[in-house]
Amino acid sequence: MTTFRITLLSAAALPLAACATTMENEEAIILTGAQPMETAGGATASEQTAHERLFAIFAAADEAELKNNPMSALFRGDLRYADTLGNYLTDAYTDTERANARQNLAALERIDRSALNETDRIAYDVFAYNQREALSNLTPEILALTEVRPVNHFFGFHTFYPTLASGKGAAPFNTVEDYENNLKRHSDYAALVGRSIDKFREGLDTGVLETKLTIGNVIEQLDTQLAQSAEESPFWGPVENFPESFSAAEKARLTEAYRRSINQEIYPANRALRDFLKTEYYPKARDSVGLSQMKGGPALYNKLIEQTTTLPLTADTLHDLGLSEVARIQRQMQQVKDEVGFEGTLQEFFDHIRTDPQFKPESREALTERYYEIGRKVDALIPQYFSTVPKTPLEIRPYEPFREKFEAGGSYQSGTPDGSRPGIFYFNAYDLPSRTTPGITTLYLHEGAPGHHFQLSLAQENEALPNFIRFGGNTAYVEGWALYSETLGFPMGLYDDPYQRQGTLDDEILRAMRLVVDTGLHSKGWTREQAIEYMLANSGMGRTDATAEVERYIAIPSQALAYKVGALKIQELRQRAEASLGDRFDIRTFHEQVLGTGALPLPVLEAKIDRWIAAGGN
Repeated sequence: MTTFRITLLSAAALPLAACATTMENEEAIILTGAQPMETAGGATASEQTAHERLFAIFAAADEAELKNNPMSALFRGDLRYADTLGNYLTDAYTDTERANARQNLAALERIDRSALNETDRIAYDVFAYNQREALSNLTPEILALTEVRPVNHFFGFHTFYPTLASGKGAAPFNTVEDYENNLKRHSDYAALVGRSIDKFREGLDTGVLETKLTIGNVIEQLDTQLAQSAEESPFWGPVENFPESFSAAEKARLTEAYRRSINQEIYPANRALRDFLKTEYYPKARDSVGLSQMKGGPALYNKLIEQTTTLPLTADTLHDLGLSEVARIQRQMQQVKDEVGFEGTLQEFFDHIRTDPQFKPESREALTERYYEIGRKVDALIPQYFSTVPKTPLEIRPYEPFREKFEAGGSYQSGTPDGSRPGIFYFNAYDLPSRTTPGITTLYLHEGAPGHHFQLSLAQENEALPNFIRFGGNTAYVEGWALYSETLGFPMGLYDDPYQRQGTLDDEILRAMRLVVDTGLHSKGWTREQAIEYMLANSGMGRTDATAEVERYIAIPSQALAYKVGALKIQELRQRAEASLGDRFDIRTFHEQVLGTGALPLPVLEAKIDRWIAAGGN
């Protein structure tokens, strides 16, 4: 999982258009097919003029985006707005976002698309798609269903912000100004918490409510943070790591300022949110877990499906596709079971992997070293499959203890385009006895290299692309690429070990089960327990992982659908290219075509690959 637009709102409130990063995140590498304009000798004046006008629109839109979303700038290493967190959850914020999108579309209409070269047309189409999506998410009808649910346990600024402010996240702590900027962001954070309480109250009035499950988890998250003293909290991290260049007086002044800000701004805000949720909101929150039981939820879920997959799919279609994929993958698991000579049913084989000590990580340190070893193996094989690799380094880390309980098994946070901050592959070491090792290879391929790290880093390092593509994207492409990357472990020989092969099949069946469970929860009235039992019955997942997965789908409806939909589309395009090009097919060139113009909506990607095939794979 990754986040590729920095946003502090509910996952349902805005499209994942550049982590989310993540919320989790975001040198010039020019890839084949990524040139924004022809060479001087091959372009007409009208083409150059159209290109220049188009990219002027992109640049203006990007600057407006950074100004209204300062955390996006911070994650890029742009510190112009580093003294503010942003005015999220205000009318001014949404009015500005809406006005920017309308202005961008109006400007785009003045460009003659036919005068653009092929890559610029792709950028034109993606930009138009993004602006229309932004407007559709900012209607009063949609905001009435999303803004009033600003926080849940999986997608919330209350867990995002401690990492950002800890000195181990995207925010730099090299100068006195950096430290002062962080204090100003602390004040913004406290104000944002207050606005969140106001939005939750609006939902209480209109009857649009979060679930007891998600809010109960948020209360527990806040309790965990509030149980720490200021000096034990992530917010104290910068104080413990002052640069040596700071004078003793500056260190003393900032130490006191940080203690005061944590105790008088951050903790009171978190305490107020915790108390409000516990005493006022939780008793009235929904007992149900699916959007189909929320006021306005069925229509919202249909919208989220198309937004997440970039395709006009229905819940029923995706549910059936998931059931079919689960059955296919289980047949392959049966083959692994037979190969290792296990006597018993497939479910007993799952239980064997869940419980046998040989499949348990020995320690955090041992698990970390195993990931390092996998990384070294992959690095040696990459040149056979990719002609261009990221310059941004990749680090491997376990989640910090303060957030690990509610995180997925792994995730990726992108680095900066200049490589000054590395990309980070996070793995989960919480409750090690419940975790197993057969899936570690496939998890690394997905979250690290060549999955999220390659796709996100190559895009943002490519200065030939407009910034909205370099730092943006859509979930179906981003997660689809990462899941497709897992399949490269087969030709790489990384799954010759049958248990590691079982691990990748277990992860693949997870993505197939997501189609079944996400639609089951949000369209067919499934309960949390029903969804967990389905996942345990059809895979080798442990209960801790299955529970975390299901609660994730409850918190961010539709996001889990993107993985399989995107991966199947990329696999379909590769099979089409192999069949059409025959001996002319080069896997490295295919990967450059897929990655060379950033994360595209799937219909745009398909059209691009079809044109490449028609041109003979050149």
